[in-house]
Amino acid sequence: MDKTRVAVVGLGNVGTGALDAIEAAPDLDLAGVVVREHALCRARQLLPPHVSVVSRMDELGKVDVAVLAVPSRSVEKVAVPLLQQGICTVDSFDIHGSELWRLRQELDQAARQGGASAVIAAGWDPGTDSLIRAILALQAPRGITYTNFGPGMSMGHTVVAKEKEGVKNALSLTLPIGYGQHRRQVYVELEPGYALETIANAIKQDPYFSHDETHVFAVKDVAKLTDTGHGVVMERHGTAGKTANQFFRYESRVTNPALTGQVMVSSARAAKRQPPGAYTILEIPIVSFLPGTLQSIIEQYV
Repeated sequence: MDKTRVAVVGLGNVGTGALDAIEAAPDLDLAGVVVREHALCRARQLLPPHVSVVSRMDELGKVDVAVLAVPSRSVEKVAVPLLQQGICTVDSFDIHGSELWRLRQELDQAARQGGASAVIAAGWDPGTDSLIRAILALQAPRGITYTNFGPGMSMGHTVVAKEKEGVKNALSLTLPIGYGQHRRQVYVELEPGYALETIANAIKQDPYFSHDETHVFAVKDVAKLTDTGHGVVMERHGTAGKTANQFFRYESRVTNPALTGQVMVSSARAAKRQPPGAYTILEIPIVSFLPGTLQSIIEQYV
């Protein structure tokens, strides 16, 4: 069996999780890791000598799929040229709603041009949690689903907070209030000369935070607070046919970057099995994400 060659772009928490998942996959082979020029030395120190670490994808030879472990706001500019070259991409874009749909349209065009496929928003939320929400709605078409995240570290919100001018390091925690409402608690290390009030206003005005109650605190050492645990509780109250009082509950407690990396790597497998175009996880048969033949998957899971 020819293995699918997968490259990882980025070596943060999610990139490291993706590397672990590739190593454990029976049908995937690591082509190498792509980082920015200034990060080459550090990446080579962190990784075993047999792992190729480069600053350009074309230095890795044949690559079937690129796992993009990059911030959501960087996905489009990284993915489009790769797709146009015929390299499939997987990302964990985490902005729900119209921005996700817009990205799908942009990557769909690039993917069709290059004869490749893109799986977008392939983390755990959006991602596998999206599948759960759809299954709950399938079972009870009329009703309300409440998605309650946390308590735990939000990687996307943490990245956004870190990018604000005057922030040396940051951590964003998601705390569930209930019924789908959340509070954001952001801890920041300030650069000299910057005021907490200025930083807090910049964070609260960002679209990642502006829809939620957000509190920002200054601390001396963010690293002492960091824990990558997270979780979700989804509950749906609804009606099946004409019968009300159907209740469903899904709960998970996870290590955030490890699960995100795993879902992205499973999606790399799915990307190679799709016709050219861009897809969310909802649009792809679940069997495409699993190793093995159709017969072996059906016999195991159905």
